[in-house]
Amino acid sequence: MSAATPLTFMAATSAMVGLVLALPVPPQRHARARRRRGGTRLLWGLAAAGAGLAGLGFGPAGGAARAGGLAARIEAAGRPAGLGPRELLAAKIAAALLGLGVGSLLAAMAPGRLGIALAVSAPAAGFAAPELWLRRLAAERARRVRRELPALLDLVRVTVEAGASLREALRAVGARSTGPLAAEWRALGREVELGVPLEAALAGMSMRLPLPEVRALVAALDRARRHGAPLAQTLEAQGRDARAALARRTREDAARAGPKIQLVVALLLVPSVLLLVAAALASALLGGGAEVVPV
Repeated sequence: MSAATPLTFMAATSAMVGLVLALPVPPQRHARARRRRGGTRLLWGLAAAGAGLAGLGFGPAGGAARAGGLAARIEAAGRPAGLGPRELLAAKIAAALLGLGVGSLLAAMAPGRLGIALAVSAPAAGFAAPELWLRRLAAERARRVRRELPALLDLVRVTVEAGASLREALRAVGARSTGPLAAEWRALGREVELGVPLEAALAGMSMRLPLPEVRALVAALDRARRHGAPLAQTLEAQGRDARAALARRTREDAARAGPKIQLVVALLLVPSVLLLVAAALASALLGGGAEVVPV
């Protein structure tokens, strides 16, 4: 095997990873929706394959603590397509087995010790992939909630000032708005209609939306209820704080974007070009030819 082969393989891998990390995410809403639907269908297919494997034992008695942590992350992601902890665990095991098969094929084609590394890392990457996808959904949902919160709080404040109760205001604003936060407020209104106390419904919403802004809102509403503070003023203060937090996070994200791109270019794209040059030089020198292989 030529010494240029592993260098070329590493260069191609580095270039692909760098391009994936450097390319911007499509901002269109319909593109995000298609991506979520495609990921959900794939995850359900993996879950069905994992649950159908004999002897894997997806019972509620095994791994209760692990399932509890998965349940919290599933709720934070908005429970996509009714996914549950059992389905996610099944998908993780099926993805690990799929990674084992793909890793074995790649290991047979990869040069030297790189094949061993692929055979070991591919099942681990497959096992982690469904949960990483879920965490990405949760992060996207959190970003949308943070963007929607200031405007929806202003609408709730205006509705409360018009004479509606907090429950009626949350339900009305949720019914006339779109997005994950509005969906949570619609669900909260339905829970209260079925007899759940408003405080318990708000606490459940803060568990499904584990964000500092949402926890601060629930705590402020609870203090206003216990101390008799004007609800409209509390909502106005929370809207102002949420708007300030959104502006701060936007500035922080913008400040982190430049170094991230520079890191990808410095650690992945530039080394991939240098590896290609090294592969060409190694092929020419070790082959004994007089000409350098063009890059």
